[in-house]
Amino acid sequence: MMVYEEGSAYPVSGNFDLIAQYEHFFNDPLAPKTVVAAPSLTLDPEILGQIGGHVHYEERMLCLLLLLRMPATRVVYITSMPIDEAIVDYYLHLLSGVTARHARRRLTLLACYDGSNRSLTSKILERPRLIARIRENLPPGQVAHLTGFNITPLEEELAAKLGIPIYGCPSALAAWGTKSGSRELFRRAGVPMPPGFEHLHTPAEVTTALNALKREFPWLKKAMLKLNDGFSGDGNAIFTYARKEEEVKPEQLAGQLKIVAAKLSYRLFMEKLSEMGGIVEAFVDGAEKASPSVQCRITPVGEVEVISTHDQVLDEQTGQVYLGASFPAQAEYAAEIGEMGRRIALELRKLGALGRFGVDFMSVKQDGQWVHYAIEVNLRKGGTTHPYLMLQLLTGGRYLPEEGLFYTPQGRARYYFTTDNLQAEAYKTLTPEDLIDWAICQRLHFDSTTQDGVLFHLIGALPQYGKLGVLCIGQSPEQARGLYEHTVSLLNVATNA
Repeated sequence: MMVYEEGSAYPVSGNFDLIAQYEHFFNDPLAPKTVVAAPSLTLDPEILGQIGGHVHYEERMLCLLLLLRMPATRVVYITSMPIDEAIVDYYLHLLSGVTARHARRRLTLLACYDGSNRSLTSKILERPRLIARIRENLPPGQVAHLTGFNITPLEEELAAKLGIPIYGCPSALAAWGTKSGSRELFRRAGVPMPPGFEHLHTPAEVTTALNALKREFPWLKKAMLKLNDGFSGDGNAIFTYARKEEEVKPEQLAGQLKIVAAKLSYRLFMEKLSEMGGIVEAFVDGAEKASPSVQCRITPVGEVEVISTHDQVLDEQTGQVYLGASFPAQAEYAAEIGEMGRRIALELRKLGALGRFGVDFMSVKQDGQWVHYAIEVNLRKGGTTHPYLMLQLLTGGRYLPEEGLFYTPQGRARYYFTTDNLQAEAYKTLTPEDLIDWAICQRLHFDSTTQDGVLFHLIGALPQYGKLGVLCIGQSPEQARGLYEHTVSLLNVATNA
């Protein structure tokens, strides 16, 4: 139906049911439509604050600007702080089939001018004039939808004020994306997971779980304590069992827990556990380990799709913090973990889930065979979402889960290596425009003729945090990794890093 503003004869926007939008407009490159992007990290602000330059993570969804290659599509993109025009120009330069000027006319950039730790969506909701400006950019009678990083009641409130539907998982299902909810999903789907216990809130409950694990698995040396709503590993802590065969007491936790987030104190960690709950599970270990992930999508018409697999790169110190990823996951198990992801997606579909989500695994090689343990479900876009979207939108290709490979329309396989965490103090000497000028001179760019090359993101974080993201697309895994190493080497020389 159409949504009308009180006292007006004109519809605020085309609020077609999302199913109808998907069936009739999403895949038609000439259909008029508007995508409203509010890339808000609506997450716990104290844990979010552990990520340096997190406000610039709102730039990760700038890959959606590539939708402007469709000549009748409009994009409204809202951020906490304004995006440097050099960055916008960089993305528009990647478009094929339309001029940058044509695309720029269909792009609206809006900002809250608020760089605080609070979620972007909360900032938008506090600014009625900003909401009015968003609505002014929704052409009457034209279909539109809202997309975001994760969907909470705040995003649903914003969508209601705009009169458009959300393409994302309903907030009512958020519990299934917590660490405790994930374990229940794995049980329902029959997917293996580490032994453990969920719905824990107190030190006493944690120690009871730790002792039960040790009794059942006497050889266990470590266990994980994870906050239900932690992300990027910053809500995790590693517990190391004492050598003596004695039961753990609550007062011993502080001395035997290593909290991954360096600035998160034991006291605050336990306050968060009391508030949001958490889990204890066995630490997955082995001589040969991997941390693959699967990205799935449930479409508005209920189709379940496995859209990518990755091998995640985790920090060396704790093995918990996401740094980057290789795409696709290793050929030895890409199809296998893809099928596990599909089974979990089928359970989520029964619950009414919608949109993209990821499943993380820990995998160990035992007697020549990979054994996979599902770790968590992320009912949101994550660190592997925007690199894959860039590859897909630039090449027009697709991932074949049964083969575990991505092919361009010409039948050529493509691979990439990506990171959000290339960081050095010396990089702070660069502005976004400096980086782009340097990349052009070094011929570090994506070549649309060969469909490979180097792309940058999170560029706005450079001057203050010395941090940026890199996506290196190659015709083989070796070429993709080689492009990354070449890029880092050149950047270090240029900045004396």
